Amino acid sequence: MENKQGILLESGTNELELVEFKVGKNAYGINVIKVKEILQPLPLTMIPHSHDHIEGIVQLRGEVLPVVNMANVLGTAFHSPENEQKFIVAEFNGQRVIFHVDQVSKIHRFTWNDIEKPSEMYQGASSQIIGVIKMGAEMLLLLDFEKIIVDINPSTGIQVGDITKLGPRERSSKSILVAEDSPLLRKLIQETLDAAGYSHLTFFENGEDAFSYLESIVNTKSDIAEHVQLVITDIEMPRMDGHTLTRKIKDDARLEKLPVLIFSSLITNDLRHKGEQVGAQEQVSKPEIAELVMKIDQYIL
Repeated sequence: MENKQGILLESGTNELELVEFKVGKNAYGINVIKVKEILQPLPLTMIPHSHDHIEGIVQLRGEVLPVVNMANVLGTAFHSPENEQKFIVAEFNGQRVIFHVDQVSKIHRFTWNDIEKPSEMYQGASSQIIGVIKMGAEMLLLLDFEKIIVDINPSTGIQVGDITKLGPRERSSKSILVAEDSPLLRKLIQETLDAAGYSHLTFFENGEDAFSYLESIVNTKSDIAEHVQLVITDIEMPRMDGHTLTRKIKDDARLEKLPVLIFSSLITNDLRHKGEQVGAQEQVSKPEIAELVMKIDQYIL
């Protein structure tokens, strides 16, 4: 998995590739961008009094990494013999973690339009499922890996208290559009930006709806700067991802001057060029909310 040459080299195509893996009887997907490598299970060192989802720690090329037992996370049991199970080494939110799964099968290419939002009837407030992809008679479930890690260690998530480090703040009534599919993160972003003085926020669950809103403004021949002064977008979203949203904004002469800040768990040195290709003004890795606020200050005050 280390060599991703030839995989989604262009940004803003609204495509993604998912590594399919199994836990119990269900098939799940993880964005290939998050996956560093896939290994046979390694010997574990148990950690007393650790979270129920933490199986232990392993040493991988000198780095000590936690192993998350995905069967425990999903409330099921492994079905594969131990010698067929796999470790998925992933990196996001500026950290590395290992997910222990039943098996890893293949890589699929989809568009973000292929991903359906889970129904509220079966999703539930504590569900880790953030998307469903139909593959014939089968379904591929997409998990909120960021939520899984924050549930284990809340300190890895967005912290409203980080804003207090910036000191007393008074901000104007500038309007900010935020595209973020996670209900939890929308709530946290609203709380933190409100604490930072930015209370005029308009949220959308995906890039498609966000872009339609921006188009509706300029189609009335209104100056976008009178209605929206800045866009914050995640990358991974159903229907239209953040890179595609950014590219479409920058390709539209009526919107191109609108500053776009990408706020995503996928911001790494290896992937930063993707945001640069589509014209994002800044890219901030979750959960660095204080850094995001300082970047907002630079562009709209």
